[in-house]
Amino acid sequence: LPMNPDLSQNTDELVPGNIVETVRLARILPEVYVYRDLLEALRTYAGYRPGDWQNPSVDGDKDTYYVFAYDWRKDNVNNARELVRRIARLKEKLGRPDLRFNVVAHSMGGLIARYAAMYGDADHLDGDQEIRPNWAGAAHISKIVMIGVPNEGSADAFATLIDGYSITEGLRRRVPLLNKLTAEDAVRTPSVFQLLPHRESARFLDENLQPLQIDLYDVAVWKRFNWSPIYDADFRRRYAVDGNEPGGNGSNDEKLQVLDAYLTATLKRARRFHESLDAGAKDNTPVKLMAIGGDCEETLSALVVLRDQKRNRWITLIRPREFLTSSGVRNSKRQVTEAMYAPGDGRVTRLSLLGESVGGSTVLPGLNVSLAYAVFGCDLHGQLQRNKILQDNTLTAIVSE
Repeated sequence: LPMNPDLSQNTDELVPGNIVETVRLARILPEVYVYRDLLEALRTYAGYRPGDWQNPSVDGDKDTYYVFAYDWRKDNVNNARELVRRIARLKEKLGRPDLRFNVVAHSMGGLIARYAAMYGDADHLDGDQEIRPNWAGAAHISKIVMIGVPNEGSADAFATLIDGYSITEGLRRRVPLLNKLTAEDAVRTPSVFQLLPHRESARFLDENLQPLQIDLYDVAVWKRFNWSPIYDADFRRRYAVDGNEPGGNGSNDEKLQVLDAYLTATLKRARRFHESLDAGAKDNTPVKLMAIGGDCEETLSALVVLRDQKRNRWITLIRPREFLTSSGVRNSKRQVTEAMYAPGDGRVTRLSLLGESVGGSTVLPGLNVSLAYAVFGCDLHGQLQRNKILQDNTLTAIVSE
């Protein structure tokens, strides 16, 4: 996507098609099932049939599922508002203004569903005023089943902005065969910034593996530590001479100012998005939230920031390795792994799914997001929706009324 400080201008001609049921990574390899099994479970075991948003059947107000396909690259609030509008139009077509839907959401989709429920078709992220949910979307949404949803963000999203995203991680057992989404792609994707860890859940460690206070929303911090391609010298040179980028008619310096302003705007937008979601943790929610996730996999939870004295630069570890401190103390890979990782599904920690760091009232003891219940399995993030036991819990949640 383009990188314009006016984030509403960052769009192109691509449109979302449908949900990805299967993927074939190469002609000689077998298909990888993504959402096929979950949709099959809805049809075969729960008795649902697929619905058409544009032309729903006369009985499309019951025993029907509708797939919301969205452009995952774009701002989550825009996608949440589109979800609300789509549901409202569907209710009009069905002649059912009282209808409320259950939402089954995986990963980032859960954040979109939560915002839609909390704020309806409204953007509350501009400015710096306190954000309070009005639960306008509760007129459309009854419950949200959140599968592997990063309610407090994901350190893995930060790693994506540094090193890109491997398609096969989460589908296969940590075999980075493909990196379809490079770090340069990721930095152009506002939604990835909105997946960053929220405030106190953003954990950084120093060379002694002790907590390091870092404001992840501060653009000066990103510049200091040379985070993301935006501060890579080669990327900035190429950006400055590319006439297709925002500010293409200006000087090189003017175009780089546009680039830096884009990062500032994107980080502020991410902060406000996090504040909007965290605000809902303090309320007794009119929309029932249910969490389904994994807690058996080592999942990135903290980043280590080191000073390379020889090269006079900062290094941020997104994967554990052995290293010497400036005082000559050796930290083993095992020590670093224990400090950097926490139980989760390989991308989202258990703590993030449950929202344990967000202050507020609870329904389940020890949890700080109002959850009706939570259940965990031992699967990677991209395989949670294929786990039969977790599917059973999902189906029970939506057919038990």
